[in-house]
Amino acid sequence: MELMQANRQWSTRPADERFISLNSMFDHFQAQRDHSRELVVSTRKLQVVPDQDNKGLSLVGQSGVPYAPTHWAFGQLAARAEAPAGYLRTIPSPIAADCLNYGLLSRNVEDVGLLLHKDDANTARAVTGPKYGRIWNTDVISALRRTVGDGINGDWRVPGEFGKAVTVTKENTTLFAGDRDFFVFLADENHKIEVPNARAGSRAGAWGDASLQRMRPMSRGFFVWNSEVGSTTFGIATFLFDYVCCNRIVWGAQEYKQLKIRHTVSAPDRFLEEIQPALVTYSQGSTANVVEAVTKAQAARLGDKVDEFLSSRFGARMVAKLQAVHNLEEGRPIETLWDVTTAATALARSIPYQNDRVDLERQAGDIMQLAA
Repeated sequence: MELMQANRQWSTRPADERFISLNSMFDHFQAQRDHSRELVVSTRKLQVVPDQDNKGLSLVGQSGVPYAPTHWAFGQLAARAEAPAGYLRTIPSPIAADCLNYGLLSRNVEDVGLLLHKDDANTARAVTGPKYGRIWNTDVISALRRTVGDGINGDWRVPGEFGKAVTVTKENTTLFAGDRDFFVFLADENHKIEVPNARAGSRAGAWGDASLQRMRPMSRGFFVWNSEVGSTTFGIATFLFDYVCCNRIVWGAQEYKQLKIRHTVSAPDRFLEEIQPALVTYSQGSTANVVEAVTKAQAARLGDKVDEFLSSRFGARMVAKLQAVHNLEEGRPIETLWDVTTAATALARSIPYQNDRVDLERQAGDIMQLAA
């Protein structure tokens, strides 16, 4: 399958949201964190006031210092006041301020979490719940640097173009960060993993020539993303792939596995306990484990229990769809666990909604783990 996540980042991020190394990305986030502070306040102690020119709004607390909300934080503030952010942006600031203050005051008293940034201008970066579990971008980038380096030297780096290494520039980078989130894509294209191709699980002579059982060199890659302000979860995805084109589309991807951590109160601890060790294991892991998992999946025949297995893992309504897509892709029915993985990832390509597609891809990854 093709992975479009990096392409979407590459095609939409402006120049000031593109970085050419993890070091420069870390410096950016560290400077931002040095000027930021978190606090929890009651909505009764907050007031929204129009700016002097009536062209904007600011949040004011007991200190009397105004903080202008970012576009994202304004939407969060409006949600807290149960007011439509899109409409409020179209009306005069004094009226919008009155609407927000009424909404904040008319609701039951509650605490909100604020992320404030004080530099040349005072900015409110986030208005969240009081138990929002913030995973700082600096902590994630630090873990990446300790594990894989700076992203431009060594084995793990910004991927090349069609398998050939390139000098990393803002035009071809896969390191992105804005005021809401960041996204990192790194790959190890120096150490190829020889993976048997999909048809190696078929019976030679029955469904195809034994010569089709060739090895296919693939690279390892991973995505990492996070938001300090609540626009997305923290997440990491790992996969194998053939190559990355100039438009940063990942071609021939398989074994896509994803883990997300919601920003609950335990999120920072879960990052430390689960993700950092996983990064080390993945970056330093033996390639033999991947090949072994594929080989075992290709050898694990389901016999006459194929439909029963598919129904138990994916639901009865998915059996016919999985069988049909595998017949279309491979020219034969599902026989092995590898075939199930092939069918699930192929079917996922046709799903228009990202969450549903990723769920099916994750189930396909679970089949590989079951074989291993």
